[in-house]
Amino acid sequence: MSFLYETHMHTCLASKCGRSTGKEHAQYYKSIGFTGIIMTDHFFGGNTAVDRELPWKERIELFWRGYEDAKEEGDRIGLDVFFGLEQHFHGDEYLVYGLSKEYMKAHPEMEHWTRRQQLEEVHKAGGCVIQAHPFRIRGYMEKIRLGLRFCDGIEVANAGNEQLDDARAIRLGREYGLVMTAGSDNHWSRPESPIYGVALEKRLTSIADYVKIILNKGPIGLHVPEERFAVPEDAVMDERHLAWMLDENEQDVLTDKEWVE
Repeated sequence: MSFLYETHMHTCLASKCGRSTGKEHAQYYKSIGFTGIIMTDHFFGGNTAVDRELPWKERIELFWRGYEDAKEEGDRIGLDVFFGLEQHFHGDEYLVYGLSKEYMKAHPEMEHWTRRQQLEEVHKAGGCVIQAHPFRIRGYMEKIRLGLRFCDGIEVANAGNEQLDDARAIRLGREYGLVMTAGSDNHWSRPESPIYGVALEKRLTSIADYVKIILNKGPIGLHVPEERFAVPEDAVMDERHLAWMLDENEQDVLTDKEWVE
């Protein structure tokens, strides 16, 4: 028996691009047989719905609304609901797990962390960091930046990606022996929404359990269609697909690999 968890999702309460409330998400995932969800609304470096001009502690309270809305409903219907966040840098984005509301209220400097500071401080706080959709190509992303030095693993399947993006990501993960996760990047829970996630051997009792799995390098099953990781026969690579590896100083270094073989 495995336990299914969503690891990447957004609500309309805290993410400007969200369409579903936390409660609606919780109800939907319960209906399709998931054990739980991890809410990862866009933090203040990204597409947040929270007014950045508000006082810090008020902003944190508002940011937690999406998770708390889902948590209240999850407790009622028997769905595990845990907290996370997604932070944006210069096109590259990271899922952060393991921070509490109290920690965030006490650390306003986290809004301005560098990638290295984020990883170091999240580790100190007992959390972990996963790079989200590393090969995604979107208008808001200047280039593909691979931050392997600044995360504990990568999201190799994201339902909002093109198939080629995920095919490249799993090849990168395998080459470097990385922890690999999957998530839906779900903004709107509805029957036509493709749903990915992770399959775990044990039910989580807290987000700390998931962090421990990440930091101990698994085991993590990928709840993803098997064909998702095949390079499409009609795939066309161009300059948009060039990948840049972030060095120890968080500077871009062009790679000479395509990760399609």
